[in-house]
Order: sequence, then C-alpha cells, then structure tokens
Amino acid sequence: MHRMQLPREVFVGSNTLELIGDICKKLGFSKSALIVTGSHTKNVAGQKVMDILADSSMDVDYVIVTSSTVDDLRTVKEKIKELQPQVVLGVGGGTKIDVAKLSSSNENIPFISVPTTASHDGIASPLGAIKGLNKPFSVKAQAPMAIVADTQVIMHSPFHFIASGCGDIISKLTAVRDWRLAHNVNKEYYGEYADSLALMSAQLLIKNAEAIQPKAEEGIRILLEALISSGVAMSIAGSSRPGSGSEHLFSHALDLIAPKPALHGEQCGVGAILMARLHHINWKRIKETLQRVGASTTAKELGVKPEHIIEALVNACDIRPERYTILDEKRLDHDSAEKLAKVTGVID
Repeated sequence: MHRMQLPREVFVGSNTLELIGDICKKLGFSKSALIVTGSHTKNVAGQKVMDILADSSMDVDYVIVTSSTVDDLRTVKEKIKELQPQVVLGVGGGTKIDVAKLSSSNENIPFISVPTTASHDGIASPLGAIKGLNKPFSVKAQAPMAIVADTQVIMHSPFHFIASGCGDIISKLTAVRDWRLAHNVNKEYYGEYADSLALMSAQLLIKNAEAIQPKAEEGIRILLEALISSGVAMSIAGSSRPGSGSEHLFSHALDLIAPKPALHGEQCGVGAILMARLHHINWKRIKETLQRVGASTTAKELGVKPEHIIEALVNACDIRPERYTILDEKRLDHDSAEKLAKVTGVID
C-alpha cells in the first residue's frame, strides 16, 4: 500500500501569477504565507507574489536561500517554526522549490510550487534533493497542493534550463524500463498507469521537439505539461520509479565525481542515451531529440571530462544498491563503460 498525494490545483499559462491570491483563498489560505525564494528569483517573480498576497490581506514574509543544502533547509524550517504560516510557497528554480518542499513537509505545512524555470520535474513531484543528507538523490517530501506555472515568466529564463527540462523528461524512456525490469526480476511493485503517464510525457516531448525554442511560449507550455505529468506519475507510484532509473544514477554519480557537474536534467538526458543503448531501445532517437531542442548530448557539451563519464558509468550502480536497474544486469567495468560512451558518441 502507498499513499497517492496529488496536486489539487494546477495552473499553466500566461500571467497565471496574477491568480495566486485567489488560488490561496480557494485552498483555504487567507491569513499568512511564507515565500521561499532566491535573490534573483525574488526580483523575477517572488516580489510580485508577495505583493499580490499582501493585497489579499495576508501576512506575508519571505526567506532567501542560495542553494539546497542542509543549512538552507534548517534556516527555512526555523523560519516556519517562528512564523507558523498557513502555507509555504516555493518561488524559483529547482533548489528553491526543493528547500520549500522539504522544509514545509517536515513541519507539516502545505506547499505551493511556483516555478520560474522548467529545468526538471521537481516542480510537481513529491520528492526533493538536498545536499548533505548523505544521499546524493531525492528523498520523500510532499506533493505541492497547487502548481502555478506562468509561461510569461518561465519563457524568459535562460534557455539551458529549458533544455535541461527536456533532458529530464526524455529520461523517462529508460526509467520506466528499469522499473519494469525490477518488477520482473525482484517482484518490485509496479504500476502500469504511472508507467504510462511518465512514458507519455517523454513521447509528448519527442513529438513536439521542434516547438521547444527560445522564447517560444507554446513549447514552454508543452514542456511544463510534460514535467507536471511526470511529477504526478511519481505521486501515483508512491516513489520516484517512473521518473528515475539508471540514467538518474549516472547523473548522481557524475555529481559526486565531476568538479563542476552540469544541470541535473542535462546529465539525465545524456544518461538516457547511454542506458537506452544498454536496454536495446532506440538511443539514436533520444539523442536526435535532445539535439533538436538544443540540449547536451556529449561530455564536452556537459562541460565534464570523458574520464568522469566513464567513472560515473562504473560507479552508478552503487549509488542506490536497493534500486535494481539495467546496470545490475550489465555491470560495467572501465573498458565496457568506455566502449558504451564512445559508441553513443558521448565521448570521442
């Protein structure tokens, strides 16, 4: 048995930030709110959210976070304990939303996701990633009660964040196959509906890759819908299984190995190319789709060295030993990892 915690309200479109006051009231939040944001995202959207909520006669406070570490989490939790807000809103990119999500979950306060970028499916998932928890991967938090994604805000974020979101979405092609494999080999719980929802997100991206371009609102909407669907799939599954497989293990390993790792979604996209080859599915289509949306497909484009790719492939299986994936079926050593990376063109 697992709990399915799903968003009650999802707003995606132009100028949806204007609705934030009405959304909070509809959900029963009319007295107080805490905004978790960054110094840049406060200027992009955080201040506007605060002004709208204040105009709705709510007591509004905010806290600035610069990263997603244990210290940031502790700071926000202390702020929540001090103010006892009715709701916490994460306004920003992945790090701000993760900190808001985990801190509010720990303090049993509802959470609303207000993304300013579309870099990964954490904007809608019940999971969050915090550095310093001795786990280089996402941990269980809570699903947002509402998601308010303003395409006018997100379309003006740096395009490499959008490309990263595309990488995260296309990685569902390998994640669901790892999930099926774990079910067949270890009788792990498997949900066909969550699998289908995650897979549909990736297929939607492949079909509409040409629409995802800088400042293209239609493409941003398509990507946001795919990211939200992926996050909901994880809520339905009760775990990250439909959205995170061997390609994510590769990305987490790269985070630990590379001095300057790339964005999470970018690395997962490259990981999906590699793992698709191991799964004997169409890795070339994944690579071509990523190229069409301007996402990274090589070590050079990620900004990491070839030896880091090889080392990450070798070590990925040990990141989460309890999570059975294709890497357990085909354990890679240095030579086989190098060959895989070269065959797929990830390294020269």
